[in-house]
Amino acid sequence: MRITTKDDLQKIRAEVQSSLYVPSTLKLNIGMASCGIAAGAKEVYDKAHEIFDEQNVLVARTGCLGLCEEEPLVDIQAPGQPRIVYRRVSADIIGELTEAHEKAEYSKKYILGQMRDPRSILEDDIENPLSGVFSTNGIPTLEEIPFYDKQLKIALRNCGYIDPESIEEYIGRGGYLSLFQALHEMDPEEIIEAIKISGLRGRGGGGFPTGIKWASCRKAHGEKRYVICNADEGDPGAYMDRSVLEGDPHSILEGMVIGAYAIGSHEGFIYVRNEYPLAVVRLVEAIKQAESCGLLGNDILGSGFNFTITISTGAGAFVCGESTALMRSLEGKVGRPRAKYIHTVEKGYHDSPSTLNNVETWANVPAIIEKGAAWYASLGTEKSKGTKVFSLVGKVKNTGLVEVPMGTSLRTIIFDIGGGILKKKEFKAVQTGGPSGGCVPTALLDLPVDYERLTQAGSMMGSGGMIVMDQDTCMVDVARYFLEFLQEESCGQCVPCREGVKRLLQILTDICAGKGEDGDIELLEDISDTVVKLSLCALGGTAPNPILTTLAYFRDEYETHIYDKKCPGGVCKELFYYEIGEENCNGCHVCFLKCPQDAISGEKKELHTIDQELCIKCAICYEACKFDAIAIK
Repeated sequence: MRITTKDDLQKIRAEVQSSLYVPSTLKLNIGMASCGIAAGAKEVYDKAHEIFDEQNVLVARTGCLGLCEEEPLVDIQAPGQPRIVYRRVSADIIGELTEAHEKAEYSKKYILGQMRDPRSILEDDIENPLSGVFSTNGIPTLEEIPFYDKQLKIALRNCGYIDPESIEEYIGRGGYLSLFQALHEMDPEEIIEAIKISGLRGRGGGGFPTGIKWASCRKAHGEKRYVICNADEGDPGAYMDRSVLEGDPHSILEGMVIGAYAIGSHEGFIYVRNEYPLAVVRLVEAIKQAESCGLLGNDILGSGFNFTITISTGAGAFVCGESTALMRSLEGKVGRPRAKYIHTVEKGYHDSPSTLNNVETWANVPAIIEKGAAWYASLGTEKSKGTKVFSLVGKVKNTGLVEVPMGTSLRTIIFDIGGGILKKKEFKAVQTGGPSGGCVPTALLDLPVDYERLTQAGSMMGSGGMIVMDQDTCMVDVARYFLEFLQEESCGQCVPCREGVKRLLQILTDICAGKGEDGDIELLEDISDTVVKLSLCALGGTAPNPILTTLAYFRDEYETHIYDKKCPGGVCKELFYYEIGEENCNGCHVCFLKCPQDAISGEKKELHTIDQELCIKCAICYEACKFDAIAIK
């Protein structure tokens, strides 16, 4: 069906809302993003179809609700009953769980919380997510659960709530109304001004003001202009963009069409990592649906505006996340950066004016048009507006996707939302900004997270990765790990990055192997300074950040490695050994049974010992001991 008027959108929306939020039959919504599928959601989905295909039950898929730690997540709707999200659902219990839910016998063991049914998250009192929220049936709403209660979802507003392969459900949540408003009620200059006033900055890492980028591209000379979505998300532990692509692809398409109209472009590209096959499948389907409905292609929404989107998959090169390298890759060339004095808004793809923003940035655009620039500008801090999505991973209890207003403290994200550190261990640091980011220590836990404050701390916002580290982390090894990644991903085009990062890695490797020497710390600092100042692109320019921040906050660990030949974290195998202490060992025999090398001896209820010649330092005994009897020496 071709949509040409606002009434067409409103009609679809009204029809979908009645079935989405007040279903006439039992409905199962199964989280089928990559995280859910990896946890077993595909088996749950297939089993549900096997059980219910002959019955009056609808089995549907959704994207990621954010709490990846509790996947597979299934929310069940029944007429006249609360919509409840169940956690860690397996294929063998989906039948009895659904049957019990239908009888209002909710299984508390698996309950995560109740899901509200707003017509759109953006239509609620978004400044106060808890406004009007109350528990019913003794089951808390998702917004009352610690993981969610301090979050504010804009980019993630539809993820987990709709079927990502249904354009009707996207429209049911208010989708494409912002596009209609932009095409029929606003001039391109008005759209750009709204984005400027909103304060939206690029969420891909650089944080450049989006409105200024759009205005520069519109004014640039050139016969053609291009709009590009950077979905080449390569940071270790980061999956913010992937989740939006898999859970709400139409929000990116809508944002891109609005941006294209604003700058005067008629052709766009989405550059996706080849490692994101599910995201590609859902983008392809979304584009087909949008084209068939007249929301992409020629004469969009009867406005006379034409715009097409093509998907291009990258080969997995980390450097292709850099704008100029990405555009060269799009052209079929080797993905290598070029000097930054050539601005892509003037000479980008095929030397034509090009606007490139990442997935999260584009997903914010429809929300800003719908709610207004002033609304968005009221969120966040003075210079960092709106919200930011983070992938919270590492030694934290609640791993998953977190979207919070800019300025939210690290402590709130890690301890209130993330639930704190695993196994009651001490927090040590959090690495932000991807492999080129920095490690922020305990003393800065109350640091408000925005572009400026993270940079002042020696780290960076990056695309939004957060890796939490506990007391057993070796900060020298952390720096070595990220430099190893960056050295492998360097394009090798410029000497400071190619040779400098390689030499930094060699020094770190020696230090971790017990071969560190006096003067190594100063040498690391000198080489880092050269690499930062002289590298061609941001990969080299930020590559030393893991070293510089760990030296700034954990210099004593470097000194212990070099001068004492010890690793306080018990990670660098050449520099430590495990020992069982007489005071705490009660002979429980657990370490004896778990040791893969038979390196532990001792009878039950007697002191155990470790044969250092047989021990391979795998940490299995250390992790298994519940009495703190095994120490790192």
